Amino acid sequence: MLKKIINTCLLASLLPLVSFYKVSEPFKPLQLKSARVKAAYQKKWPDLKTLLTSKKIDPTNFDVYLRVFKQEDVLEIWVKNKKETHYTLLKSTPVCAKSGILGPKRKQGDGQVPEGFYEIAAFNPYSSYHLSLKVGYPNKSDAIKADGNPGGDIMIHGFCVTIGCIPIENDPIEELYVLCVEARNRNRPICVDIYPYHFDKVKQQDLAKGFDKETLRFWDSLKKAYLYFEPHHCPPKISVDKHGDYLIEPSAT
Repeated sequence: MLKKIINTCLLASLLPLVSFYKVSEPFKPLQLKSARVKAAYQKKWPDLKTLLTSKKIDPTNFDVYLRVFKQEDVLEIWVKNKKETHYTLLKSTPVCAKSGILGPKRKQGDGQVPEGFYEIAAFNPYSSYHLSLKVGYPNKSDAIKADGNPGGDIMIHGFCVTIGCIPIENDPIEELYVLCVEARNRNRPICVDIYPYHFDKVKQQDLAKGFDKETLRFWDSLKKAYLYFEPHHCPPKISVDKHGDYLIEPSAT
């Protein structure tokens, strides 16, 4: 997990920024002031608690970890009890629209969905796209490797439209938002790893055609983290060197 993450979806540019600022008021009560969040809790939280319990996860004290796969158009929600190290897959939900192509985001306005290792940086209960979670793009790697201005405001949100964001429609974003509020309310970081595809399920040589060596080398670094998580269900430690390259420890063998 990156020790420090720096915080483009043009559709999100008009979102009210006040909800992104840190405030002294407790997090969950502040979120519940939004009618949308309150309604999402009433509709989704009872079944989510049952689902968590069925996975042997304590609904009062759990962590959330997210993985997004661009080629397969899927977002995975993983959870674990706070004192445990291994995550359990809670559910997967489709990503219902996308823009750009496979490969990382390197500049503002390129329509790309980022690839790399991030945290949820902010919550917007008043989003123009129902509810939204801000991905901490650009991170340290993105800032170093950017082609000029890297852009920003990458969101996981409702509805089914996007320019560089990750839309999962309104019903799934309500579930995800509630789960993330519960984790964030206990000051737990919510990591979100964005991959081009499942590295052990897709023939990389087929998808690699037409991509430059820098992108292929970048994917190799992502692959190391992916392959470590698959058998362990625990993310490796991830840092960034002076060139913006990811360093994965320990690497999968």
